[in-house]
Amino acid sequence: MAINIALTKGRLEKESIKIFDKAGFDVSALKDKGRKLIFKDNKMDYNYFLVKSADAITYVEHGVADIGIVGKDTLIESNSNYYEMLDLKIGECKFIVASLPDSKLFKSYSNIKIGTKYPNVAKKYFYEKGMDVEIIKIEGSVELAPILGLCDGIVDIMETGITLKENGLIVKDEICDISARVIVNNTAFKLKEKEIKEFLFKVSEVI
Repeated sequence: MAINIALTKGRLEKESIKIFDKAGFDVSALKDKGRKLIFKDNKMDYNYFLVKSADAITYVEHGVADIGIVGKDTLIESNSNYYEMLDLKIGECKFIVASLPDSKLFKSYSNIKIGTKYPNVAKKYFYEKGMDVEIIKIEGSVELAPILGLCDGIVDIMETGITLKENGLIVKDEICDISARVIVNNTAFKLKEKEIKEFLFKVSEVI
């Protein structure tokens, strides 16, 4: 049976292609994709298609994709229904709490404002700290929010820390490590168990 695989566009896409290539899959069409979004593997009975990270989860959850490659950050934020099967060890970074150096972020347990693109992650973190915070959803450059006085701190993803440093912010705490994961549709894992396990085995051998 054919396996449909949703790949997150961008950096994870490029790193996933490298892994698939090592695993012996035919990713020649993905390497020279032009404006196409759907690609056929001529070695394996696989179809690849490129989507945004949150959409990868949606396609897997609804069974359009049997398998998805998506960052753990997006998975934590989504609360969707799927099997998380494999850590690809790519796209590695951290969820962090950051603020300006003179912020009273952890010295007051009320009336704290937190800017973030990841409200569910932020709510869970501060709830477990017993802190009463107001979460402000920000879609753009979240580092700007504490500088302009919109919030006391931010919850964001950090890879190198350069952006934080250049904007005068410091890390106050690390929440968790994140990386790209392989997720599988619940029903597909029952109907295409052999094919999906073969995919997982081949990929796990090269990571």
